[in-house]
Amino acid sequence: MNLIIYLNIILLISESYQLEPVLRNKKLYQRGKSKFSSPFEGCSNITIPKTPDVNIPKYVINLDLQPNLRWKDVIRDTNIEINALLNSIKNNTDALFGEEVFKIIDKYMPWLTKTLPLEYYSELVGISQLSGLSVGEVTLFNVFYEFFSVCTSIIMQENNCGKLYLGRNLDFGLFLGWDAHNHTWLTSEYLRHMVVHLDFVKNNNTIFSSISFAGYIGVLTAVKKNMFGLTVNERFILNGGYVGLAEWILGRRNQKWMGILTREVMETASSYKTAQKMLAEPQLIAPVYFILAGSKCHQGCIITRARNECDIWELGSKHKKQTGNWYLIQTNYDHWQDPPFFDNRRDPAITCIEKYGRQNSFETLFKVLSTKPVLNKLTTYTALMDITSGKVDAWVRLCENPCWPW
Repeated sequence: MNLIIYLNIILLISESYQLEPVLRNKKLYQRGKSKFSSPFEGCSNITIPKTPDVNIPKYVINLDLQPNLRWKDVIRDTNIEINALLNSIKNNTDALFGEEVFKIIDKYMPWLTKTLPLEYYSELVGISQLSGLSVGEVTLFNVFYEFFSVCTSIIMQENNCGKLYLGRNLDFGLFLGWDAHNHTWLTSEYLRHMVVHLDFVKNNNTIFSSISFAGYIGVLTAVKKNMFGLTVNERFILNGGYVGLAEWILGRRNQKWMGILTREVMETASSYKTAQKMLAEPQLIAPVYFILAGSKCHQGCIITRARNECDIWELGSKHKKQTGNWYLIQTNYDHWQDPPFFDNRRDPAITCIEKYGRQNSFETLFKVLSTKPVLNKLTTYTALMDITSGKVDAWVRLCENPCWPW
């Protein structure tokens, strides 16, 4: 990301799209005037909640069912929110680019859907039938996660060769409208009400658990008990996802969609090493960071992916600003480069994890991920995973004012 992008953000803010969301819990947004703080004002001392967020509903995705029926319960309960989000995206797209954009989407997205692997195509068609949205709209809803997520992920090993933990903030909504009334990103508001806990089940056994958004069939945050945990962060480079998408449309189908690849990894990989290989090797539609944590000593890495190449940064290899070698931190910039001054979440995270140390891992991770600007106006949820037990806890997050916008 560069300064031009953030000038565009300021333009979006000045437009002040004041659209009223249709949401289940409007009390989240009844607060005072906005005031942006400076990015880092010290480490958070917040105490981790004793239980996961009760507002995040749990669902079973039964892989033994026909693909078009797997998401029935999720869509039944969240259809209002999904439709409201899509209408918001439409309104912001129309305001920025004109109404022709969605006419093109409605015309060509169903064709794009048919080029996906059959199982995932059938799931998208099923969601379309259940929600009343067009196949093109459902496909758009899934594809846009390939391009707009701005996140922080942390791998942490407790004690000497102790248990491994993976934590993440999922930040989403950049470019997609500023809500001047509630002083937050418009799309982030909708997504906070669409966070779900999913258990993917086959033959009556839970294969993996995921924190996701209702209506999204891919994987952004997930853990497979006693094997590995995985998160995904967006990577911004010139030869990015739009180039890959254009190539796919033109017939180059030897590439992987990020969300489909991560779903395949979580369903089929039987070890950390297998997962690492599956994430590192295929050609991708879009560049990305895969954050992978295993269940054994030193099993952790950041896989920095270009569309055709990869760099693997292993746990135990210190970043130049780290003192300890028992953790890895990934935001949205390559670990061998300094983050830009206008989006530096890495250094505050390093400062705070060094301060709190490697004891009480869930508590430490939650404090670090609650530190501004690691926690910011784009943050929709925080998730913490214990790889050994397969436990994943999550909380919807709302960064109270004063808070940095990204």
